[in-house]
Amino acid sequence: MADAYRLEGRTALVTGAGSGIGRALAAALAARGCHLALADLDADRLDETAAALPQGRARTSRHVIDVADRDAVARLPEAVAAVHGGLDLLVNNAGVAIGGTFEQASEADFEWLFEINFWGTVRMTRAFLPLLRASADARIVNLSSIFGIIAPMGQTAYSASKFAVRGFSEALRHELEEEGARVGVSVVHPGGVATSIAQRARLPAGVAPDVIEARRRRMNAALRMPPPRAAALIVAGIERRRPRILVGGDARFAALLERLAPLGYWRVLRRYFV
Repeated sequence: MADAYRLEGRTALVTGAGSGIGRALAAALAARGCHLALADLDADRLDETAAALPQGRARTSRHVIDVADRDAVARLPEAVAAVHGGLDLLVNNAGVAIGGTFEQASEADFEWLFEINFWGTVRMTRAFLPLLRASADARIVNLSSIFGIIAPMGQTAYSASKFAVRGFSEALRHELEEEGARVGVSVVHPGGVATSIAQRARLPAGVAPDVIEARRRRMNAALRMPPPRAAALIVAGIERRRPRILVGGDARFAALLERLAPLGYWRVLRRYFV
């Protein structure tokens, strides 16, 4: 069994650090003694995250960035290295959602979501892999979703992006293992975590307001786990070098059901989504 991945004294970069799971991960990593590079599109939320961290225990840098901006992502490693000297842990957490069925969501909606959820993850990984390779023991942690294991109706765009993150992460892990690189890869599948992702989801044009509100209520009812609890489970999985980290009983149940009935799980789960 591999030794535990020690976080104290390491430098971690967390995207989407301004709220939700990203903010909670920043706090959990800081509590383990990590130096932090915090990245988010919202400068005010990023400042709030940084202000809530313990002061004086570790270096913290803030980077206002849109992970969909390829040029900004390409410049980010230099900015992080200027403050921290290197990087040991990359957490690709930034993500967005779209409500609605495939026919309701436009091609532009799909492209917007993929630029953040999938291409943001790919570009951040490509940009920072040289710094991670220079570390004596590095890890990449990519946030997928339970919707990267099961695919409910009404989640065509989101599920497609999270399945893509899962496939990218697993193939990258195999490549790095094959060459003996000192860079591990974990893919995280959270279940219902109480973040604002449902409230912030982009809504397709032409969907009736009452339908939208009903969907939001149903989704919010499923988002129960507090972000700090989710972050604690993710950090524990990182420390154990877990290649797959399932967050929550709902995620574990759905993953087991999909494994037992890969073509029939929807008959069991549809009542929770319809």
